[in-house]
Amino acid sequence: MSGTVGRSPAAGDPGRVLLSRGYLRLLPLSLCLGVPIALASFFFVGLQHWLQHQVWQELPHALGFGRAPWWWPLPALTPAGLILAPVVTRLPGAGGHVPVHGLGGDPIGPRALPGVALAAVLTLPLGVTLGPEAPLMAVGSALALLGVRALRRHPADPASVAVVATAGSTAAISTILGGPVVAAIMVVEAAGLAGPRLAVLLLPCLTASGAGALVFTGFGHWTGLSIGALALPTVPPNTVPDAGDFLWGLPAAALIAVLVSAAHGLGEHTHRWTSARGTAVRTVACAMAVGVCLTAYALLTGRSPEEAALSGQATLGRLAENPHGWSVLALVALVGCKALAWGVSLGSLRGGPIFPAVLIGAATGLACAGLPGLGATPAFALGITAATTVVTGQPLTSCVLAVLLLGRDAYNQMPLIVLAAVTALLVSRLRGHRRSAPTPADA
Repeated sequence: MSGTVGRSPAAGDPGRVLLSRGYLRLLPLSLCLGVPIALASFFFVGLQHWLQHQVWQELPHALGFGRAPWWWPLPALTPAGLILAPVVTRLPGAGGHVPVHGLGGDPIGPRALPGVALAAVLTLPLGVTLGPEAPLMAVGSALALLGVRALRRHPADPASVAVVATAGSTAAISTILGGPVVAAIMVVEAAGLAGPRLAVLLLPCLTASGAGALVFTGFGHWTGLSIGALALPTVPPNTVPDAGDFLWGLPAAALIAVLVSAAHGLGEHTHRWTSARGTAVRTVACAMAVGVCLTAYALLTGRSPEEAALSGQATLGRLAENPHGWSVLALVALVGCKALAWGVSLGSLRGGPIFPAVLIGAATGLACAGLPGLGATPAFALGITAATTVVTGQPLTSCVLAVLLLGRDAYNQMPLIVLAAVTALLVSRLRGHRRSAPTPADA
């Protein structure tokens, strides 16, 4: 996203830009684009969620299994690699941004849209440990640029096109982040803008995402289709954090930052390995390695491999509903296997980096809740916040997302949420600084 929002049209006086004829035309254009982008996003994510249900629930039941058996990820992830390899090596756009690079980068153009859609719809439901947010943003930006091309005979200036592409991405991702507020704040933090320049970029994004979220929500109620948005149907019991929660909570946030940063580092190594040579073969090998990690979780815990597979939205909801339903050893296995699978996926497969990190953080927090004085609800809240802060580098977005997820429980947890975000950001930046520091030989 940062590559898109960095090119706002506020090259001159922002106050004049807001009242200029060209900018005022962007607002109704963003409103018009938000509606079809939301409809396309709805069917895009709905189809992906339906295929996921077929692969991990209906098909095992049809074969006589009560749930996906321990070996299920191996035959599921291998086809994912075989499908993705030609998309990455042969189709325009290489299936979208590499997830280890975050949600940033240049907007995805219409030419790359087929590859992005194929990679997301045909591989994510097979168990790839990535979320739908990055492909959804790519689809939103591509559709927005396609709409601009269809509505205008002459090409618009590059700055306006960049704002429209950002508005399209924001409209798409707001549909799975609980509404336009989190998506808009994400744009703000990614842009690094303030004052009048902020409104120049934010108004089209809010317009498109607000219209899109309204259509998306209404269409979901009308059709009854589930799209697997990041939400908690049941939140943990509400408790007020005390001194023990802060005493243990901040070191737990630092631990989560180290774990998520380490998994992200694995993704960087994986990306260098897959892009060096033999990309197609190594992409398939990485998909199979993800399957091995998920199989290891099932063998270590005796639980379903589905809990460690996919984006983690369903497992996050189960953790929130029954935070004591997992033993500490099961949570440790979930964190370890999920983090390894996520790290490999970050550098080789295609999808979004945020949703699995949220599960890793929440599971780590609940594993630490066995410490004397640290409650399950504060541990769950700080885990979500710390992990999201590390993977996005945006503490304000992470805090708002945690608050929206926790709902009525968020009021009491907000001090710990804020401090967990600060702690996680500082620890992750310190680790990154140490990794990039020159060695004596370099000096």
